[in-house]
Amino acid sequence: MRVGLFVPCYVDQLYPDVALATLEVLESVGCEVVYPEAQTCCGQPMANTGCFSDAVPLARRFVATFSGFEYVVAPSGSCVAMVRSHYAELLHDDPSYKSLAPRVLDLSEFLVDVIGVEKLPVRPFAYRVGLHQSCHGLRELRIGRSSERMLENFNKTRRVLERMTGIEFTELSRPDECCGFGGTFAVAEEAISCAMGNDRVADHEQAQSQVLTAGDMSCLMHLEGLIRRQKKPIAVLHVAQILAGRTPVSGGV
Repeated sequence: MRVGLFVPCYVDQLYPDVALATLEVLESVGCEVVYPEAQTCCGQPMANTGCFSDAVPLARRFVATFSGFEYVVAPSGSCVAMVRSHYAELLHDDPSYKSLAPRVLDLSEFLVDVIGVEKLPVRPFAYRVGLHQSCHGLRELRIGRSSERMLENFNKTRRVLERMTGIEFTELSRPDECCGFGGTFAVAEEAISCAMGNDRVADHEQAQSQVLTAGDMSCLMHLEGLIRRQKKPIAVLHVAQILAGRTPVSGGV
């Protein structure tokens, strides 16, 4: 299976190991992975700020860059949600976009829905893990059941992590609450954003999480910043890093 690796701009600049770990995981399940060097930002920061016209050229470039792949996989639920849920507002009836959108997937949903979790390598990870469920992943991609929906409980990110031996999931008091990042919201409403993030960190502390993980590195970037500044004894790892066998470091990656 030929897969296009979509690496969001902030992952490329700040967390390159998350991209490398995603590559390793995809190759471990037999995918031929291609990183198109023509890729740029998906346009989410512009759209979040209301600059929709500025996001249109980036959306068109994304579609042109990735249309030839059977699937496109990214370690960022929010960027995937931007393509799948919001490009229609920018590109309207563009047939190339309509064909591509269903094939752009978050790493966890690709591993569960396309590959099958039984094909993932089994690795040891004997830590108490707190799973942060991002808003985009829950409410746009439907990677897991959000608490307001009366459905059978499921979580694709947890399913892939359950392949790790020795892993123990901690129980959070508010398991699907927003971390407060929200892209440019964290800049425009810094105090509220930090208060929300500190609430999430406190929930992981009371649950005694040793490792905080998620499928969206933007949420983890926000939470990791709060953890590091306050010297909290919680390590932060993206799901891809755990699956690729990375070792957690207390206080951040």
